[in-house]
This record gives sequence, structure tokens and C-alpha cells, in this order.
Amino acid sequence: MKKIFFPFTVLLLIVFHSCMDEPAIQPNTAKGNFKALWEIIDTRYCYLDYKKINWDSVYNVYEPRVNKIKTKYEFFDLMAGMLAVLKDGHVNLYSEFDQSRYWKWYSDYPANFNSDVIFNERYLGSDYRIAGGFRYKKIANGNVGYMYCGSFSTGFSNTQIKSILDIFSGCKGLIIDVRNNGGGTLTNAEQLASYFFKEKTLTSYISHKTGNGHSDLSKPKAVYTSPNENIQWQRPVMILTNRMSYSATNDFVCRMQYAPNSFIIGDQTGGGGGLPFSSELPNGWMIRFSASPSFNAEMENIEWGIQPDIKIDIDTTYEKMGYDTIIERAVMEILK
Repeated sequence: MKKIFFPFTVLLLIVFHSCMDEPAIQPNTAKGNFKALWEIIDTRYCYLDYKKINWDSVYNVYEPRVNKIKTKYEFFDLMAGMLAVLKDGHVNLYSEFDQSRYWKWYSDYPANFNSDVIFNERYLGSDYRIAGGFRYKKIANGNVGYMYCGSFSTGFSNTQIKSILDIFSGCKGLIIDVRNNGGGTLTNAEQLASYFFKEKTLTSYISHKTGNGHSDLSKPKAVYTSPNENIQWQRPVMILTNRMSYSATNDFVCRMQYAPNSFIIGDQTGGGGGLPFSSELPNGWMIRFSASPSFNAEMENIEWGIQPDIKIDIDTTYEKMGYDTIIERAVMEILK
């Protein structure tokens, strides 16, 4: 089976690829493709034991339905339904006509974000600045710097960050809002975190599969966040989170837990702690799945998300009046 890599932690995935035997090649039939998908998850997915999923039972439920399938669309939906048992936003089945997705990791929770509110005149308004994907402006009578980061897919430079922080130089603190940031490139998340550390700090661990057993994982490898050599923000920084803070954003929040003068405010993040890997089925469909589990510095799994230091939801009464109570709490924490 052919495999493709996503652009992250290449060395780790080379090790992952080299230490695992290839699954048996299945015929390009409905049953062959079903078995190929089931075996990939059975031998490669890293959270079956952690999530207490009986994958053999899942096989027994879904395999008898294969013979009843009449179209490729029904077959895709059957496979997607089986994958939904994993409850993982990093698990996707790709075909020429659809992409499966699991959304309940955030859709079953309060939104805790309203873009109409953050773009009103109390916060970003219409005269905000843009640099490197960040929308930013001074708020709270110029006492607080506010940055909204909606994705880690967009890169940024040290020069851009230095310019932003120079504009905020007279502020008492900084807010970085990563609500509804579904992730992107891990290196961008690491780079943003680097501006808030004074010294190299242990911030997480990562493992990879070493065998076909569900718990065949390598010894966790320490992951450190190093400070930027020239740019370091020394004053308070508040990180605003909600359930749609996912994947690379989850990694950013994990790192920022250990940054001095940093506080996480809002809702629990959505998680997505498993680095994704891809494999191809006999019919050419691609399956992406979590292959390498991540942990915080205390070796706690971050797949289900990270709890904030200050848990607060948006108050819908104030929301109707144009106030974001999560931002307001962050401002209060800075000014007090």
C-alpha cells in the first residue's frame, strides 16, 4: 500500500514507517477494501486502547453490511460510519466524490465565539491591522494588545511579530485569541510560542507505533519549546480558547501552559493530539488517521483537549450587547 506524508515531524514518521510491517495487500473488492481499512486502523491507529474501543466488535458490526451495499456512495458512507466510532477529527476518508469527517468533538459543545462581536468597534472594529495572518489592535483604552489568530496554516516572520509587539509596547498585557483556529502547521504553532519563553522548556512528549498491537508504542520522546533569540514578550499573555481550538492549535496551547506569565482562558480545547498519517486503499481512496500520540509535560494525553486555567463561557445576554465575556475576563486579568 502506498503512503503519503503530511508536512510535520518528518524524522518521527520515517521511524514510524521503517519499524512497521506493511499490512497484507487486499484485493480491490468491496470486502477487500473494507478489510484493508479495518486493518490499517487496527494496526496503525494509536488511540484504540486509550479510547477503550473494541475494534474487533466494530468489525463484527460493520462487515456483514458490506454485502448489502449497492453503490460506491453507500460503501463510502458505511466506511465513514465505522471510522466515526473513533471520535477523532484527524480521521478522514478521502474519495473522488467526498471526504468523511467527524465534527462532534466541537459541535456538541458551546461555540464560545462570535466573529461578529470581535469585529465590532469595542475590539477589532474595521481599522485593525493585518500581518502574517494575525488581525490585531490595541483595546481597553490602549492598555491591552489583542491578536486574533484564525489559522496556523499561514506563516509569519520574526519581523512581522516584532512589529506587532512594538505597536503593543505600551500595553500592560497581550491577548492571543485562537478560538475557532482548527490548526495548520505545527512549526507555526511552535514559532508563535517561542516569543513567550525565557529559556528552553520541556512542554510535551510524543510517541509512535512500534508494532501491530494497539499499545505497541515507543518510549515517549521529550519535546521542548526554545525561546526566540531576539524577541521575547515579558508581560502577561492571555490565550483564549474554545472547543474549535484544534490540532496544531492544541499543540500551541499545550506549549503555552508552560510559558511564564501565560494564562489559558475560555473553554477546553478540542484536542487532536495525535499526529496524522495517511495510507491508500486498494481502490485509491485515502485514509488519514492519528498515528503518534502526544502528551503534556506531565505525560497526560492531550487527545481530548486541554483545560483552561480560567474556565468561562460567553454570556449570551452580554453577547447581544456586543460584549465577549471571554475577552472581557482576559482584559480584567491583565489590568488587575
